[in-house]
Amino acid sequence: MMGEAVGQVKVVVANGKSLVIRDFKSSDPYVVLKLGNQTAKTKVINSCLNPVWNEEFSFNFSEPVGKLKLEVFDKDRFKADDKMGHAQVSLQPLVAAARLKQVLRVAEDGMTLRKVIPESDNCLAAESSIIWANGAVIQDVWLRLCEVESGEIHLKIELAKLPSGVR
Repeated sequence: MMGEAVGQVKVVVANGKSLVIRDFKSSDPYVVLKLGNQTAKTKVINSCLNPVWNEEFSFNFSEPVGKLKLEVFDKDRFKADDKMGHAQVSLQPLVAAARLKQVLRVAEDGMTLRKVIPESDNCLAAESSIIWANGAVIQDVWLRLCEVESGEIHLKIELAKLPSGVR
């Protein structure tokens, strides 16, 4: 049950690396993002296993903050698109870091508010820092794709509009 939107998150789908081959020698990847009932999709990058999208999307979120889910597909012209893996990242650490920043009342540019480490319940490919930069709470994250031989997706997640009381 989704409550009323309390904040907004901006997600940049930066790039992918070592994606799996789903066509003859390559793939035509695109990413579908989901948060609650909101969906967004990147453009297709033809014949590329290390695509660069650099596309930005905005999602509203409510409490409790859910997980941002993504699926990568290979665009096929004559049949259903092939799955190239999926991943998810919890937005809770980002919101918690924003609240911590508010409580501490510190806002030194570039300051690390929190580190998130790869665990069994997340898809992080490497440790990720949540930082305060340019007046925003930002997480730069590499997600390992699940149920696939290889592939990682690089996201930049920014709390654009914080829950009320968090400034």
